[in-house]
Amino acid sequence: MNKTEKKCLNVLADLDSNDQNSVLSFADFLLEKAKQDGRLVVVEEPQDIPRPTEERVVAAIKRLSETFPMIKKNTMLDETASLMSAHILQGRAAVEVIDELEIIFERRYSEFCQQNDNETE
Repeated sequence: MNKTEKKCLNVLADLDSNDQNSVLSFADFLLEKAKQDGRLVVVEEPQDIPRPTEERVVAAIKRLSETFPMIKKNTMLDETASLMSAHILQGRAAVEVIDELEIIFERRYSEFCQQNDNETE
């Protein structure tokens, strides 16, 4: 979490629920305005980046991050680091780790879609 995110959370924590709702409404307004002005491009569909036949785990993480740019990578750090450690330190096969990484990214994308569907209802 960066300084701005921490500050936002601290400010929200100090406000009552009415003011928190006002802040969130204003943030939503700014987000929509940025989208309309073209200052923010929201990619909601995965990119079509095929998996190479031979791929290293680090390259797979980069490919999957590019395939699913809408997923916040900081929320996946524990899972990806754990799999990377299993590969490097425990000798788990790269193919197995990459298969699992793909499942994790696809699951997170599915959660992203569900969350966006809930927000638009």
